[in-house]
Amino acid sequence: MTTGVRRRMGVEERKQQLIGVALELFSHRSPDEVSIDEIAAAAGISRPLVYHYFPGKQSLYEAALRRAADELAARFLEPPQGPLGGRLLRVMGRFFDFVDDHGPGFAALMRGGPAVGSSTTNAMIDEVRQAAYEQILAHLDVETPSARLELVVRSWVSLAESTALLWLDGRRVPRAELELQLVHDFAALAAVSAAYDTEMADILIRILADEPADGPFGELVVRLMTLVPRVPVQGGQAAL
Repeated sequence: MTTGVRRRMGVEERKQQLIGVALELFSHRSPDEVSIDEIAAAAGISRPLVYHYFPGKQSLYEAALRRAADELAARFLEPPQGPLGGRLLRVMGRFFDFVDDHGPGFAALMRGGPAVGSSTTNAMIDEVRQAAYEQILAHLDVETPSARLELVVRSWVSLAESTALLWLDGRRVPRAELELQLVHDFAALAAVSAAYDTEMADILIRILADEPADGPFGELVVRLMTLVPRVPVQGGQAAL
């Protein structure tokens, strides 16, 4: 990505341009493989000028990750209207849009990349996870989650993250199937927890009461029912 024509920019405008250029390059290759010279050339400026705005590649890398983290967290924003299954499916669609468009950058963000172990990068990762967690709680209309509900939601956020990272390694499973599967995973986690906890059972019942038969959660029930064997019962009849 090149500007083609040099022009004088303000300090903040130039910094934002460099962040955008770096993020675009990081979207296609690992940040480890992108040099300051490449970033400077893509921005249409000299290498020393890059260092004028950022003291080193690390600071530019962290600034690019900051923008990526903010954008990724925003993918979990969804109007609280309609059945939960449909909302989660739309969220997963936007989440995988980001993963698909920014594969190496996403992997660098979630795995640490060149800044692995740094407090700055770790804080960004935690912010993305926390934003996703809070958004899901908002969809559930729960302000103070129980220990079991927190476990369900945080486990699901981690599952979505690890699933996306594994998917990037070859994309061997169709993306649309994974998006739907992750919505089903949320329902499954909630259902298992509901079997152990009455509060979780109440939440699950409330969720399912608003779900249409042809929605994502309804489809999960249909899929599971086809797997349940018909068990003989007394009197010669059969039951599912």
